[in-house]
Amino acid sequence: MPQPTRVALLSAALLASTLAAQADSISVTDQTGRTVELDQPAERAVVIPIPSTSTVIALDGGTDRLVGMHPLAKSAIEEAILGEFFPGARDIPSDIIAGNSGFAPNVEAIAALDPDLVVQWGSQGDDIVAPLTNAGLETALILYGDEEKARAIITLLGTLIGKPEKVDAIIGWRDETAAKIEAGLKDLPDAERPSVLYLLRAETELRVAGTGTYNDYYINLAGGRNAAAEIDGLKPVNAEQIAAWNPDVILLNGFESELDVSRIYDDPVLGATNAAVDRRVYKMPIGGYRWDPPSQESPLTWQWLADLLHPDRVDFDIRGQIVEWYRTLYGQTPTPDQIDAILRLDMNGDGANYDRFAAE
Repeated sequence: MPQPTRVALLSAALLASTLAAQADSISVTDQTGRTVELDQPAERAVVIPIPSTSTVIALDGGTDRLVGMHPLAKSAIEEAILGEFFPGARDIPSDIIAGNSGFAPNVEAIAALDPDLVVQWGSQGDDIVAPLTNAGLETALILYGDEEKARAIITLLGTLIGKPEKVDAIIGWRDETAAKIEAGLKDLPDAERPSVLYLLRAETELRVAGTGTYNDYYINLAGGRNAAAEIDGLKPVNAEQIAAWNPDVILLNGFESELDVSRIYDDPVLGATNAAVDRRVYKMPIGGYRWDPPSQESPLTWQWLADLLHPDRVDFDIRGQIVEWYRTLYGQTPTPDQIDAILRLDMNGDGANYDRFAAE
């Protein structure tokens, strides 16, 4: 049998390499219906939307692919546990925004990072997208705000960085957690659903989450009633309106770093609500990201709130879940002190039922 020539061998090798490259290529539709094409899973990603930075870290189990992020995403990492897990994240460039705020890209700075993928908001107009695409940067657009979109973001980003198995694990966890809560609260009478108010802002103004918000979604999932259900979306109100609603539970946002539960307890109007009198005011935890909005850690939010509202019906081992899922998401095992910090035991520890989250 004749031996293959060197040219034939080189041709076969080139064909094999081409087929392998084709097998690794990615073509997906982003959340605005645009096609995103990559020759291979993204190795160098710039992520402009603040929450999605931690999602990419969770999907990848580290920060190696992340070459640029929004400055507020960096501050969130430094405030949260990801800064302790991945101290090198502090060195990732964040000068990718034109100006001091907003999401208009600094295209020159982004291009200098040589990314093969840029992630940008898809709901804030073409002005923040066109500069990226006009510069020839492959750009995926995301939409944010509810559980369906959260799952779509996780799926899109996981596909683009070649982590489908991680996507399956996270989506499966969401399904399993929701099902357990729904089973535990089956046939729960409306009269046993406490009214819950989420305050997106409480320092410079009082801004509540009404119907149609993600906070409304998990308040209802966890067996509560949204005290601000008569309002649509996120709206400012005054203290007298909150007093009229008289919520049984008040949840304080995790975005205002200086906000403390004393804001409610010491207020002459809000301090008279059922929530304050019964010591049921809690600041939202902060883990890999803040637990208020949708993220890769949302099942922990649902478990935490369901445990607070219905400890007789729902019993999650929150500390154990944090350990298990931080190993899955980030490849890291938090210490007991770190779990205390995530759950804000120093601030929330005196609240009703909060001792259930303390280490045994």
